[in-house]
Amino acid sequence: MGRAEMVVGPSEKAVAVVAYHLNGAINWWDDVNRSLDWQNRIFHVLAVLYGVVAVVALVQLIRIQMRVPEYGWTTQKVFHFLNFFVNGVRSIVFTFRRDVQKLHPEIVQHIMLDMPSLAFFTTYALLVLFWAEIYYQARAVSTDGLRPSFFTINGVVYAIQIILWLIMWWKPFRVLIILSKMFFAGVSLFAALGFLLYGGRLFLMLQRFPVESRGRRKKLQEVGYVTTICFSCFLIRCVMMCFNAFDKAADLDVLDHPILNLIYYLLVEILPSSLVLFILRKLPPKRGITQYHPIH
Repeated sequence: MGRAEMVVGPSEKAVAVVAYHLNGAINWWDDVNRSLDWQNRIFHVLAVLYGVVAVVALVQLIRIQMRVPEYGWTTQKVFHFLNFFVNGVRSIVFTFRRDVQKLHPEIVQHIMLDMPSLAFFTTYALLVLFWAEIYYQARAVSTDGLRPSFFTINGVVYAIQIILWLIMWWKPFRVLIILSKMFFAGVSLFAALGFLLYGGRLFLMLQRFPVESRGRRKKLQEVGYVTTICFSCFLIRCVMMCFNAFDKAADLDVLDHPILNLIYYLLVEILPSSLVLFILRKLPPKRGITQYHPIH
């Protein structure tokens, strides 16, 4: 019996130490969540980070315009403008996050928090469209239906979300909030699959090009990195939206979950946007642009 106690004793002590530290971490998480000072600090950190990304996107947009002023609103310019818009709005919302939470009717809060997410979807769906056009043009397949499909899909997504907002304004049932979040989870999954489909196709097509092809390796890395980043960020958003819909502990639309907000928005918007802007930082050539398509 004494030997058994000697064996069990250290094991139980280790478990007790782990439980103590785990309990301390949980208490720290709760203390930060309940602290008004920490809430404000984290929301202001998010505001600054979004502001920095917005400025970077705007500077890149200006550089592109100065480089090719003879072109109108190209895909690349619209992509950077939408990045500036999304991150700029997010920065403003988090700067005044506590005031946003006081807005009435409550539907205004949902619109302020969810509209940038819809714009984020449109921004990166535009990148999928660009890749799809390159892929089909390289295979000598007509791309006439791609842009109408892009606008139709975005129109349907925005129309459904606006209808849900209007119904929530009229009758703010909990089930409608869940439905709205699950709808956006589905939209995020659709975007993730879009990147996997066309990013993967373009990556495989570039792999088949001759090794000595100019810029092949760089383009291959660019498509591979961006596909991985965007697929991951939209998949994480999809999973988090599902938790957000059914678990109050994962609610992102409240003030007392600042750490969760920090982790979530870093993973699904700030880091992906920063990395993609860095990877796609190269300016277009001044003459003989072949893969540079204006949006008509």
